[in-house]
Amino acid sequence: MSPTVAGSSSNAGALLELRDVHKAFGHVEVIKGVTVAVRKGEHVVIFGPSGGGKSTLLRMMNLLEEPDEGTLTFEGKQYFPHTENVLNRHLALQKLRSQIGMVFQRFNLYPHLDALHNVTLALTDVKKMGWKAARKKAEASLVEVGLKDRMDHYPAQLSGGQQQRVAIARALAMDPKLMLFDEPTSALDPELIGEVLGVMERLAREGMTMVVVTHEMGFARKVGDSLLFVSGGVIAESGGREVLSDPREPRTKAFLEAVL
Repeated sequence: MSPTVAGSSSNAGALLELRDVHKAFGHVEVIKGVTVAVRKGEHVVIFGPSGGGKSTLLRMMNLLEEPDEGTLTFEGKQYFPHTENVLNRHLALQKLRSQIGMVFQRFNLYPHLDALHNVTLALTDVKKMGWKAARKKAEASLVEVGLKDRMDHYPAQLSGGQQQRVAIARALAMDPKLMLFDEPTSALDPELIGEVLGVMERLAREGMTMVVVTHEMGFARKVGDSLLFVSGGVIAESGGREVLSDPREPRTKAFLEAVL
């Protein structure tokens, strides 16, 4: 199958590019030759039915899932297929992930650490920052997501929305060039979704490059520059916000009629 291309015909200058990637789990091919480029400052929204390959595609962007075929480049450097020896490959992977923040469906916070220490730990462990500088950076990140008065609270003392904002703060503290969000509101009660989307909308307005897998079509309409409808392991339709108002593909239309 020829690759499905999102973006313009030329992907030169893309911050990140997956080209003709394939991924199978056992005998089931979940990504079937997809090409997608993400440019600096762009907000890419991926949506579609469950099991269509959305999260797998996102996780290939920082090699949490390695493609079976295809290439990944970030800032013009090829990170997959690997060309280095095992040690240098490990260092290259660390470098890639240090530049790409990721927020998951589940918050993945350490329950025995308060919000401040959950954020600080990433800075001391990954970036090898000193405690004083890491604490200052963590405090600033928590303030940025509206948790100035919750820094000493443990995860069990925080709402789901607050926990997800701690997770966003932890990713932001690393000064990423790209943020990946994998259905960040799917584990939240409906009344808490807005506070997380509000943080993400503000990050988008401030110029953060991001790729978001979501079922929140209101967010997609408000923030998305490039919308990708992923179904059956391919990008069945892509474009701007007109994809939501005037989809060309029957699959996209049927999905939107079901969720809107």
